[in-house]
Amino acid sequence: MRTGTKRALKALAGAVGCGVLAAAAFVKVETSRFDSSLDKVYDVPVPDIVASKDPDVIARGKHLATSLAGCSASACHGEDFGGGSVTEVGPVATVVAPNITGASLGAAYSDGELARLIHHGVKKDGRSVRFMPVQDVSWLPPQDVVAIVSFLRTVPSVERESRPMTVKTLGKILDRQDKIILDVARRVDHVRSETPPPPAPTAEYGAFLSRLCTSCHGEHLSGGPIPGAPSSLPTPLDLTPDESGLKDWTYDDFDKLMRTGVRKNGKPLDPFMPIDVIRNFDDVEMHALWAYLRTLAPVPLGGR
Repeated sequence: MRTGTKRALKALAGAVGCGVLAAAAFVKVETSRFDSSLDKVYDVPVPDIVASKDPDVIARGKHLATSLAGCSASACHGEDFGGGSVTEVGPVATVVAPNITGASLGAAYSDGELARLIHHGVKKDGRSVRFMPVQDVSWLPPQDVVAIVSFLRTVPSVERESRPMTVKTLGKILDRQDKIILDVARRVDHVRSETPPPPAPTAEYGAFLSRLCTSCHGEHLSGGPIPGAPSSLPTPLDLTPDESGLKDWTYDDFDKLMRTGVRKNGKPLDPFMPIDVIRNFDDVEMHALWAYLRTLAPVPLGGR
């Protein structure tokens, strides 16, 4: 072998070696940052609230827990709130929500601690909850948070052991790169509280509701593959008025999709889409969400 060729191969080997070392260092730094963030104890006081026994408050809480807050979704806490199904997200995470009835975490948390968890993503021990989409509903006004707590206190106890959730190396990296949200509390503003408009069938109110969609459909709601997700997970649809999205859709088309899980062309949605809670949106919420989606700029599928 010629000397020049040997030198080139050595240089290539050195470059590859440096690349491997750099990648390993990157992984170590990002996973360490994730772990350190989860160990952080947040100085967020427990609110002084008590669950209400008012039937109207409890009814409001039931609506929220089984619709906007998504607590009863099969992939979350489940219809009986005793812990949902396990979702394997490839090399990212094994996701499963715990039993939150009185037989488990519901008994461990005070009313105030439960309200703090819902509003701030901060657990009983002051550390961040994982994956729970608090950042999508942190705008809910205090009375709605109290309503959810009040309803949860009426849910029958379920004797079922909570299963562990695991965040894997790729999940930690994607979280630190803001591709997905697993470390929740650091995404919530614990000082400034938002004041949403009162519920109305308007784009202004729909803009708040649409946050529930961003975890899967992306910041611009244009869908496309979820970063790091295995090919077994379905590709979220484009919700913008683009040719690849909802350009020619009517409200009735959208309402049918959200209530039944059946697309305009008759094809059913993948069960990954939480129709079991979305179908419970009331008419005001559904019209508001649609009104907001129609204000979006058209973005081709995959623009996230």
